Amino acid sequence: MPGHLLPTTVVGSYPQPDWLVDRAMLSKSIPRIRLQGMWRIQRPLLEEAQDDATIVAIHDMEQAGIDIVSDGEIRRESYSNRFATALDGIDADNPAIIISPAGNKTPVPRVVGPIRRRYPVELRDMEFLRRNTTRAAKITLPGPFTLSQQAQDDFYHDDEAVAMAFAEVVNAEAGDLQRAGADVIQLDESWVRSNPQAARRYAVKAINRALDNITVPTIVHVCFGYAAIVPGSSKPRGYPFLTELADCCATQISIEAAQPRLDLGVLKELSGKSIVLGVLDLGDPEVEPVAVIAERIRNGLKVVAPERLVVAPDCGMKYLPRATAFGKLKAMCAAAARVREEFA
Repeated sequence: MPGHLLPTTVVGSYPQPDWLVDRAMLSKSIPRIRLQGMWRIQRPLLEEAQDDATIVAIHDMEQAGIDIVSDGEIRRESYSNRFATALDGIDADNPAIIISPAGNKTPVPRVVGPIRRRYPVELRDMEFLRRNTTRAAKITLPGPFTLSQQAQDDFYHDDEAVAMAFAEVVNAEAGDLQRAGADVIQLDESWVRSNPQAARRYAVKAINRALDNITVPTIVHVCFGYAAIVPGSSKPRGYPFLTELADCCATQISIEAAQPRLDLGVLKELSGKSIVLGVLDLGDPEVEPVAVIAERIRNGLKVVAPERLVVAPDCGMKYLPRATAFGKLKAMCAAAARVREEFA
């Protein structure tokens, strides 16, 4: 792990190349069931193509100066669907339809039996990442609360029981990833802000079960949604569920802060956690100046001690053009270095 102040990382995803995915199809939604038509490469060669694109993503992160890299989530159609649809008890072939308050219809998997893991879903991903970087390596998993909110329960008939069943399989997966060499394991729990009432009842309980006996640093990531899908004008300046995460066992909390211009005073309530602070506005099509990003880092340091602050983009970079993503990461790393020098 990096030994210096203000280490840099990514939230998880990195842009998939145009030769690998149909980005026009990808841009229409965040799939909850499989979206096989997104891939431009046919199945016999798809795994090899994904491996090649993963190496490119790792190389880009390293060249930009990222201290804690991911595999870019290159093999995933979304941050959650690949894991969810690999589980027993999940029917993704006959999806349910969830209608959002805005009237948008989204196909989601149905829970039709006991949720169990057939095999380690991301183990090969972690092993591949470990072989292809000497830097600290992060792997991400969808969190159990979010998984439960992205499926229709036709079996347990108890929303907390569904979340806890997902927590069991996430915990088994996290254990395998830790043994495969993960330096950091992150749970993506964006849906705690979508349903804060349910989150207050059992999200922390589910997160703690998912991370039980995991000894490497752990992160819970929360956000308001991809900038390409959720415009900044609709993002509030505060989270309806955030300070409650002080009670979870994760060592770090990762937040989107730059695009929504979050009031960082709330972070005082998370004084027992390290903070992975989002300092890149992914809704801005331009690469922010180093000085702008550096000032966002300094604003974080007003409420978070430097030894507890990790520098990151707001969210995953999946929907950005690759050149933009690389430029933003490079500027972020330069900004972190500039602020780090102020402590010398």
